[in-house]
Amino acid sequence: MSYTVGDGTVVLALAAGIVGYLYVRHLDRQKKLEVIHQERMAAMEKGIPLPEFPLELAQERRPDPNVLPILGTVLSTLALGTMIFLYLVFPAASHAWVAPLPFAFLGVGLIGFHFLQGEPRR
Repeated sequence: MSYTVGDGTVVLALAAGIVGYLYVRHLDRQKKLEVIHQERMAAMEKGIPLPEFPLELAQERRPDPNVLPILGTVLSTLALGTMIFLYLVFPAASHAWVAPLPFAFLGVGLIGFHFLQGEPRR
């Protein structure tokens, strides 16, 4: 396989784009921390007490409890449909229909895990 200069340029451009995005995100975070620091210093000079807060306010969310059963249902039904399709298309002696069986078990396991967690209903 021979690579051209254009292939290398594309790879370098993608790498530069990723590094640039991470750098801009870092600068944005630094700017937010600087603004928060200035606000807190101004409040301390005025004698206003401020409560402590985490740095990432927006990222403290509880995970959706419906994700596991939905993903489990999707995985198990897709795997079941694929098993039926493979059983009807290929001869029975090939046993190709068992290929999606791990995904079916994964889906059933996710559904079972959701119901065995024991969280109280809302």
